[in-house]
Amino acid sequence: MIKEAIYHRAKNNFAYSVNEIEVDIRLRTAKNDVNHVNVIYGDPYLWKNGLWQNTQAHMQKEGSDELFDYWIVRLHPEYRRLRYGFEIHSKREELIIYGEKGFLRKDPKDTNFYFCFPFLNPADVFRAPDWVKNTIWYQIFPERFANGDPSNNPKGTLPWASTGPTPENFFGGDFQGIIDHIDYLVDLGITGIYFTPIFKAHSNHKYDTIDYMEIDPQFGDKETFKELVKTCHRNGIKVMLDAVFNHSGYYFEPFQDVLENQKQSRFKEWFHIRDFPIETNPAPNYDTFAFTPFMPKLNTENNEVRDYLLKVARYWIEEFDIDGWRLDVANEVDHQFWRDFRKVVKRAKPEAYILGEIWHDSMPWLQGDQFDAVMNYPFTDASLDFFAKERIDSKTFVERLTNVLVSYPKNVNEVAFNLLGSHDTPRILTLCENNKEKVRLLFLFQLSFVGTPCIYYGDEIGMEGGQDPGCRKCMIWNREKHEDFDRNLLSFVSKLVRLRKEHSALQNDASFSFMETNRETNHLIYERKTMDCSLLFVLNNSDEKINITLPERYLTGNLGDLWTGKRMNCSEKVVVEPYGFRIIERGYCF
Repeated sequence: MIKEAIYHRAKNNFAYSVNEIEVDIRLRTAKNDVNHVNVIYGDPYLWKNGLWQNTQAHMQKEGSDELFDYWIVRLHPEYRRLRYGFEIHSKREELIIYGEKGFLRKDPKDTNFYFCFPFLNPADVFRAPDWVKNTIWYQIFPERFANGDPSNNPKGTLPWASTGPTPENFFGGDFQGIIDHIDYLVDLGITGIYFTPIFKAHSNHKYDTIDYMEIDPQFGDKETFKELVKTCHRNGIKVMLDAVFNHSGYYFEPFQDVLENQKQSRFKEWFHIRDFPIETNPAPNYDTFAFTPFMPKLNTENNEVRDYLLKVARYWIEEFDIDGWRLDVANEVDHQFWRDFRKVVKRAKPEAYILGEIWHDSMPWLQGDQFDAVMNYPFTDASLDFFAKERIDSKTFVERLTNVLVSYPKNVNEVAFNLLGSHDTPRILTLCENNKEKVRLLFLFQLSFVGTPCIYYGDEIGMEGGQDPGCRKCMIWNREKHEDFDRNLLSFVSKLVRLRKEHSALQNDASFSFMETNRETNHLIYERKTMDCSLLFVLNNSDEKINITLPERYLTGNLGDLWTGKRMNCSEKVVVEPYGFRIIERGYCF
C-alpha cells in the first residue's frame, strides 16, 4: 500500500457539514492501490470498559484523477460530533488503520488516535441561496446586446453591427434594448442574468469605473434600470451585477485628485502608490490591474475605501432590488474585506448571491464566510480542451473534472458557476472551428453537469469571434434573414434548458457519476440519478460511429430515449453517430 499517497484533513473539502445533521467525509488514496475503505466512527464520549465504542460504514469510490482515487461517505452523527478514521484494504489484502496520528495495524479503540469533527454547528454549514442551484444564467455585455433607445447613444455611436468590435467603438447597447428583448430570454428558459459592469466608465466594457453610484449614461438612467430589474423579476429572472472593487478607473474622482495634488491628496491612501510624482509610462509606479495604468488598484484595507465600497454593495441591493454580485478579480482583494462585504450584502438581502471571479483553486474563499460560488474556469478549460480543441482524450477529461469535483464540498459544487465562454474568452463556435456538432456536445455536457450553467449571449445562436474584442460582437436579432443566426442551434439549446428544468435527474439534487471512458473511441458515459429515475448519457466526441455496450442495469426495466421522448427496447448495445449522443432514461419518468 502506498501510504505516502493517503491523505485526509478534518476540514474544507475532506470533512464538512452538508446540512444541520449530516457530515461528508472524504479520503484520498493512490490510484488503483486500494480495494475498499470503511470509515470507523463514533461519538467521542461513548466509552465502555476503557475502550472507545465505534462502528463502521462503507465508503464509496467517488472517482479518480491522474494520480489518486477518492472515497466518500455521508454520516449522520447522533449527537452532532465525531471521532473517525479509516480502515483501508489494499488489493494485496493488506489492511491498515489511518487516523490523525498516522497508521496502525488494528483499531486502538482510543479517540486520541483519530480525526476529530468537534461539533456540527449550524452556523458553520455552507449555505448558498437555494434558488441558485436551479438557475440558468445568461451573461449580457450591455453595450453589445441591443440598442433600444438611440437618444442615449454615446458620441460616435456606429450603426448596429455595421463593423467588427474594437476596444474603442460603441454601438449603443442599453437597458431599453434588454427590456425590449426580454421575451427572447424567457423563451430560451433563462432565469438569471449576469451583467458585466453598468456603472459610469470611460470604456465600452466599463471595467474602468468612474462613479460606482451612477449608471453609465449610455445605458439609460436609474429609473430605466429599476424598470429593467422589475421586468426581469416579473418574468422569473434574477439580476446579478458586476462589482469591480479590485481597481477603479483612471478617471475615478479620488484618483484624479491624486493626479492633481500628488502627495498632498487626501485620497493618496486609497491606492497603492510606490512613489511620487505619479507616472504612467513606461510603466505605472502604482499598483494596477495587471500593468494597465488606466485601472489603479484600490486599497481595500483603507477604512475610507472599505466604507465607500460597502456602501456601494448595499445601495444597489436596497434601492434597485438586485439579486447578486459578481466580483471582478476577486482573488487580489484581501479576505477580510470580502468577509465584511458578505455581512453587508446578506444583511441587505439574505438570499443574494455572491460570485467571485477566481480562475484557480478557490477553497479559501468558499468556507461560508466570503463567497457563495466562483466562476468555474477549471470546468471551462477541461470542457474546451476535450470537446472543442481535442487536446485531451475522454479519460484525461474525466480525471480533470473529477479533480475539480473533489476539490470542494458537494454543496459548494451545486452552485458553481459553469461557463463555456465569456467576454474574456473566444466564442465557443470559433474554438470548435465552426463544428456545430461539437458546440452541441458542449452545451449538452454543460447543461447536464453539476452546478449552475451560464450561456454567454449569442453562443446559443452560433455567433463567432476570437479573443477580446472579437468575442464582443453585437447580438444578432434578424433571425429570419441573417445567415449567422442559427435557429436550429437555438432550438437545441432551448430544448436542453427545458429538459433540465423539467427533469429532477438533471438538477443539482440528483447524483452525478462518471461511468466509462475510452481513449480509442473517445466516448464518455456518465449518469445522473434520483431515487426514482436514472439518466445515462453517452457522448461520442469523435468522427466515427460507435457501438456502446450499456451497463447491466440499463438492460431491463422501463427505458426511454429522453431526447426523442420514445420508449426503447432493451438492448445490450446502442449506436451513437459521430459527434452524437444518447440520453437513456430508466425509471418512472415515462
